[in-house]
Amino acid sequence: MKQLTIIIALLCLAAGHGKAQEDTAAVSDTSTTRVAMISVEGSISPTTTNYINRGMARARELRAEALIIQLDTPGGLLESTKDIVQLFLESDDMPVVVYVAPEGGRAASAGTFITMAAHIAAMAPATTIGAASPVQMGGGQQDSVMQKKIFNYSESFIESVANRRDRNAEWAKSAVRDGESITAAEALELNVIDFISNDREELLEQIDGRVIGGDTLQTRNAKIEEIPTNLAETLLSFIMRPEVMLILTMIAIYGIIGEVTNPGAIVPGVAGVIALILVLYASASMPINIAGFALIGLAIVLFVAEAFTPAFGILIGGGAVAFFLGALMLFQDLPQSMALSWAWLVPATVLTTLFFVWIVTEGIRIQFSNSITGKESMIGREAEIVEPIKEGRGRIFISGEYWNAVSDEEIGEGETCKIIEINGLTAKVKRST
Repeated sequence: MKQLTIIIALLCLAAGHGKAQEDTAAVSDTSTTRVAMISVEGSISPTTTNYINRGMARARELRAEALIIQLDTPGGLLESTKDIVQLFLESDDMPVVVYVAPEGGRAASAGTFITMAAHIAAMAPATTIGAASPVQMGGGQQDSVMQKKIFNYSESFIESVANRRDRNAEWAKSAVRDGESITAAEALELNVIDFISNDREELLEQIDGRVIGGDTLQTRNAKIEEIPTNLAETLLSFIMRPEVMLILTMIAIYGIIGEVTNPGAIVPGVAGVIALILVLYASASMPINIAGFALIGLAIVLFVAEAFTPAFGILIGGGAVAFFLGALMLFQDLPQSMALSWAWLVPATVLTTLFFVWIVTEGIRIQFSNSITGKESMIGREAEIVEPIKEGRGRIFISGEYWNAVSDEEIGEGETCKIIEINGLTAKVKRST
């Protein structure tokens, strides 16, 4: 009993010592200065907005000194850009540092707005910023009045952002008005950015001691906590690419039409419905042209109509043209950096046309043709002679059944014959050639 008491006491001491070490480690871990970091590459879209918003929330949870956004973008959607800028301007408790990197990277178009809206802006050597023309940001074709309004709004918007961050508002307006683009060295000289940083460590040293919102940043030797994109953001970012949306649209068309023409296949229908839902979700977040959807719908109608109308390919040709123009118009409101190339449009049009010409046309014709069942379905099939046909009569075996048979010729047992006529329960046959 005494030994058991000693063992329990030692275990308690060990547990207490372990807990003390954990508490010490926790205090030490809490005392470590952290800086959160996310990487934004490619076009600016609603998924980018969600990623940055989540990064800012995570940085607050970590009690990070700042959130660094490593940026390399050719531009993106104006609405998403406005949302991101608003997030930055309202972030009084979490300093945002935009770092245009790596070398050779750029903060073009929408990236210019995002960089200038940050509390601290930095660029790596051999990077560029600018070309913030609303033509690149808005996409599509506008009339002169509408285009002037967009230019005026964009100039006012970037001017207000530059003034809020005490940056060069005149250059910012020229980046919108004239599409001007400058290097990192020029941006530093013109007070567009705050630093040129060769790497992350140098950036942390440069921003150390800066006062943001009344708080002094302590980032020297800070631990960088990288926040990667999660599965949902990666998947949605992939879905919102125009070429992927085009492929999903084709899968939705093929799957649903395939299920209609071949009821019970299940797999085409399920795949088509899932693809359609994904396309509708992406369309709700992207500036998709409705006229493009209408033309694609017209193309499907023309393709199906060809199966019932002897138009000698005229409707198929019209459907192919409608599909191509619809796919082209579908993404015309996207910025230039997100445009869909002809290398995707032409193969998609050819493949869709061939699909409807071959599979759908034949499927619909078979679906609505008079089916042959019962005894009539046996005509033309081969059977085995199980009782020799002599004097015009005998027996045959087919599909697990025995039938009486008649023939104008004698056929021996074990030979094969072809059924040419059915009369009641008797089959008329002839020797197989």
